[in-house]
Amino acid sequence: MDFKDAVRSSLGVADFLVERYLEDITPQEMLVRPAGDANHIAWQLGHLIQSEHHLVEAALPGSMPPLPAGFKERHTKDTAGSDKPGDFLTKDEYLRIAKEVRAGTLKVLDSLNESDFDKPVTGRVPPFVKRIGDSFVTIGGHWSSHTGQWVVTRRKLGRARMF
Repeated sequence: MDFKDAVRSSLGVADFLVERYLEDITPQEMLVRPAGDANHIAWQLGHLIQSEHHLVEAALPGSMPPLPAGFKERHTKDTAGSDKPGDFLTKDEYLRIAKEVRAGTLKVLDSLNESDFDKPVTGRVPPFVKRIGDSFVTIGGHWSSHTGQWVVTRRKLGRARMF
């Protein structure tokens, strides 16, 4: 297994968890908060999508297709507190956009050479993302860590354990 295969595997695990944990979530449940001021699934999906887009752009500027108009603005820290359904997209819309972004991510990943992964990233990124390889490694883990929060939401909603 090489670096690209490892990234694809990480993304595949994340995709599996996302699909399973969201498969029976209703539109109303997309806005359930697992605790106090914790973020609901709808906001988290927007955050994850734009974060993936941003991390790939930091790795290779201009490489990703644009997000829908206004998407980034709908998923800021300021909008995280909203519980209004009209402020967010539907689960199907989020999943469609996520697939489009993921296709872009994989296209960029496939275009890179092994030596590219050691090159520095550009722009504002988390402090642990220093190289292009770090950007790609972070994406799958980021998605997977948020699905852990969805487990708490699922338990709050009375859903049985899945794994």
